[in-house]
Amino acid sequence: MAKTTKPKIEEKVKSKPMKKEAASTVSLETISAVDKQKIIDIYKTHEGDTGSPEVQIAILSERIKNVTDHLKAHPHDNHSRRGLLSMVNKRRRLLAYLMKKDPERYKQILEKLNLAK
Repeated sequence: MAKTTKPKIEEKVKSKPMKKEAASTVSLETISAVDKQKIIDIYKTHEGDTGSPEVQIAILSERIKNVTDHLKAHPHDNHSRRGLLSMVNKRRRLLAYLMKKDPERYKQILEKLNLAK
């Protein structure tokens, strides 16, 4: 009787190709640090500003756009759809806050981002 050897774990992992689709979906929902910094530079209200409502709304808008494009390609991805709804609601709340605090800044951010209200 011949003794068979089991393949090593590394060999099993190497033999299975990684799905290209799974690797690309991670980057679709997030924005790169470079893109995020560009958005911050455009919408900041003062030097060192990263948390003003304008910056938060602009970053959320970019993420919403990315997830929307992802959902067009993958219409059954309900987990991403739920995240999208959460981002849209957070942006809506930030816009409502900004409208209450400073209507002029609210109008400016709507024009810059080309959002309908």
